[in-house]
Amino acid sequence: MSQANGVMMQYFHWYVPEDGSLWNQVAQKAEELVKAGITSLWLPPAYKGTGGGMDVGYGVYDLFDLGEFEQKGSVRTKYGTKEEYVRAIQVAQTAGMRLYADVVFNHKLGADETEEVEATPFDVDDRTRTVGGYQMIKAWTHFTFPGRSGKYSNMEWHWWHFDAIDFNVYNEGESAVYLLKGKSFDDNVDLEKGNFDYLMGCDLDMSNPEVVNELKKWGEWCNDTTHVDGFRFDAVKHVSAEFFQEWLEHVRNYAKRDLFAVGEYWSYEVDALTNFIDVTEGKVHLFDAPLHYNFQAASQAGDRYDMRQIFDNTLVQQQPTLAVTLVENHDSQPLQSLESIVEAWFKPLAYALILLREAGYPCVFYADYYGAHYTDQGKDGNDYEIWMDSHQWLIDKFLDARQTYAYGQQNDYFDHPNTIGWTRLGDSEHPGGMAVVMSNGGDGWKWMEVGYPNCVYIDITEKIKESTTTNDDGWAEFRTLGGSVSVWVQQC
Repeated sequence: MSQANGVMMQYFHWYVPEDGSLWNQVAQKAEELVKAGITSLWLPPAYKGTGGGMDVGYGVYDLFDLGEFEQKGSVRTKYGTKEEYVRAIQVAQTAGMRLYADVVFNHKLGADETEEVEATPFDVDDRTRTVGGYQMIKAWTHFTFPGRSGKYSNMEWHWWHFDAIDFNVYNEGESAVYLLKGKSFDDNVDLEKGNFDYLMGCDLDMSNPEVVNELKKWGEWCNDTTHVDGFRFDAVKHVSAEFFQEWLEHVRNYAKRDLFAVGEYWSYEVDALTNFIDVTEGKVHLFDAPLHYNFQAASQAGDRYDMRQIFDNTLVQQQPTLAVTLVENHDSQPLQSLESIVEAWFKPLAYALILLREAGYPCVFYADYYGAHYTDQGKDGNDYEIWMDSHQWLIDKFLDARQTYAYGQQNDYFDHPNTIGWTRLGDSEHPGGMAVVMSNGGDGWKWMEVGYPNCVYIDITEKIKESTTTNDDGWAEFRTLGGSVSVWVQQC
């Protein structure tokens, strides 16, 4: 599916308020975001998690409860009710937005009852090594969904619908991954820890026909209920890759629409991402985690980082049409599980690199756009107060430049370790051209071609106050301040 010049926004972060207001906020902000240049929203998991009204959504309990039933201590989810969710999607779509639902197919949490089952314990850090003998365990694996009482689906989940769990009631102190009776870890998953099929909770067995059929049924129900335009798949490196292609093809055929799909394969190994793309035959986009890690490294190294290498070993470099580029997300933000912070000074440069170039489908992070303030406990056990800066003013400038000038041939000037730039020459419908120059060191400049002779260009970031004028051949000197980015467009 073409996403030409589209921009996605991840419309949440881990610490958005637990007051059930987010769905209503989506409806209120949709038109404003469309005018700014956002074309799609990735919404957080909308179904009931094990933490009820406080769950971010990745501790998935009941896919069929979108904030409709009294379960896990609340009717609404962290973000609101089912009615508010469906309305928010409708309002945003009417405003011209596309909406993507966040889907967790890897695991379930918060079972209603325990069951006894035989299992073999494996090392949590090496899933090829057992740490005990075959034994009887008691596991939280029976999901009855009493609050929903069979509405939409009467399937109850039992131990045989899962292949592994990590908690044994009979031996609560043991740290192990228990491979259940007659089960095996999936193939075509990430090879970290020997086999990274198991992540958390009750790990779904994708070789079980009842499981696959239930997830397909849910996909049909989700389409009919919400009419979303696509899906963001969580934790795809922990699930057999073929499943996503099969599920997506089924739901697309049912919906008779070319639904968009992007997966979270969080690895800095670009070869692992391209392997997933090969297995799924290019049906699923992936977030460019390696690019995020390059941004993190560049932000921490300052002028010691060679900016000519910023796209090396990234998905957008190797699979530009299937890469969703990003600067930060809910897992990488401070105090979260995959914390890998892109320092605030570098974020303007990073957003220019994803928003103003031709390759990739860029994703703007809610907390980078609006800012964020929260407190939480770090991995060291200490409490921290976090402030994340709002970059909305500058991102809006970039979005406007993307809509107006980011067209036509792209010429790169990646010929200096600290100062790089590129130009877009425009096309017949979008004349004027654009020049971008950035530096992670001192003040810098680039002599670049924009293709329009004897024209005046100004820096829309307002960092450089003086204009510049192209020569008879359409070339000019474009400047930027140290540790900054400037975006030059034709002054009308």
